[in-house]
Amino acid sequence: MIRVGNDWQPLFDEEQAKPYYLNLRSFLKGEYATKTVYPPMDEIFNAFRLTPFADTKVIIVGQDPYHEPGQAMGLSFSVHEGTEEPPSLRNIHQEIIEEGVEQGEWSSDLSRWARQGVLLLNSTLTVVAHRAASHAGRGWERFTDNAISALGRDAKPRVFMLWGSYARSKKVLITNPSHLVLESAHPSPLSAYRGFFGNGHFRACNEFLRRRGEAPIAW
Repeated sequence: MIRVGNDWQPLFDEEQAKPYYLNLRSFLKGEYATKTVYPPMDEIFNAFRLTPFADTKVIIVGQDPYHEPGQAMGLSFSVHEGTEEPPSLRNIHQEIIEEGVEQGEWSSDLSRWARQGVLLLNSTLTVVAHRAASHAGRGWERFTDNAISALGRDAKPRVFMLWGSYARSKKVLITNPSHLVLESAHPSPLSAYRGFFGNGHFRACNEFLRRRGEAPIAW
């Protein structure tokens, strides 16, 4: 059984007992035993371990882990320090600079965001090397949708950043009208100039947090 060491554990306990998750776990055992799968097993649930439920201020929804060596680390859009930044992450950094918001020392490893309360959650948490979306439809989406739903109905107002059509499809899971839902194009090179650049999401997020008396994110 997975132990995350914080207040996400009740959700994990509930989901891990369900037939879909037992099937997913069996599937993953076979995949990790016979193929190169990212991220490493001990990093799959980094988003949950680094950002407890009660501490979550912001949710950034991704779709699929990076599928090249040394990239995926269990946090959406993030790669290990020293790894070449993927284009989407470079575009995110560019938008942060353009918005002129609070910034920490920049790193491709976004763990520092996670520790400030930014849940960096991919919809699918594993992938076969060099094969995008290879673990889609295996059960991860049900697991992560239930996590988003739990946050989306919770009384604490939060910020949801939904970039691209896939992430925006998760809007139906956000049922508390007190949340701030920010939608735009995806930061990938194919769509960044179609509405991601100039979306003002990082500034809007921090203004929302300040209005609630919370510390803004040092992006």
